[in-house]
Amino acid sequence: MQLTAPAARRTGVRDADGMAVASFILGLLGLLVLNVFLGPIAVVLAAVALWRGTTRPGRAYLGLALGVADLLILAAFIQADSTISWSF
Repeated sequence: MQLTAPAARRTGVRDADGMAVASFILGLLGLLVLNVFLGPIAVVLAAVALWRGTTRPGRAYLGLALGVADLLILAAFIQADSTISWSF
């Protein structure tokens, strides 16, 4: 006897939509702070959201682009200062 309803396909798509939005937000925040952590997380979330078939592919692609931009900014800082920390 099953007490709960089986998970519908909509739950997976809703999770993918949430991942796409989270990827966008984390990628945007990563441009300002903690790009060493937020950039890779944004890239992974965007890739998983796209793989799961999100209904918001634009946000997932933006999150992917922002995550990559975070990593490029991190690489530029490493080249400039030879460190991963911000120095003002």
